[in-house]
Amino acid sequence: MATATDSPVATRRSSDLSKHSAEVFAEAENHPVTVTRRDGESLVLMSQREADARTELLHIAAALISVTLEDGPLVERMAGRYPWMYALSTRDREQCARDLIDAARASFSTHQPHLAIAKLTSWRETATAIAAGLGSQSVEWVDEDHDAVDGTVVERP
Repeated sequence: MATATDSPVATRRSSDLSKHSAEVFAEAENHPVTVTRRDGESLVLMSQREADARTELLHIAAALISVTLEDGPLVERMAGRYPWMYALSTRDREQCARDLIDAARASFSTHQPHLAIAKLTSWRETATAIAAGLGSQSVEWVDEDHDAVDGTVVERP
């Protein structure tokens, strides 16, 4: 995926769009395509997924910029912007703040919005699971040697 600062990787003439629309549309599903016109400004054709990722990355950027303008510890400023962070432990809130900033920096520098979006989604879903009580039960790990019958951990039907 590219960001708003990237130029599309393919260029097509408007006549290509009218004569070979299926081909141009298939290309635009993979990456943005510039459609040049003789009678006007060039247009960019992209998937809705690409447009949504660009919009989401801009929202993340706006939130992080707002956080930098506020006073107080970074973790508290970020939790103020993303209240779901309060479901995390203090240590996890600190890790979350670092991870979100690092992922945003990586997204901006590599032109890959999904890095920041995935990290934000992952932490938000973790906080949601913790808030729902899913992290409060102890985990029972399955040991391959434990409860195995003839070396089979799971009996096949």
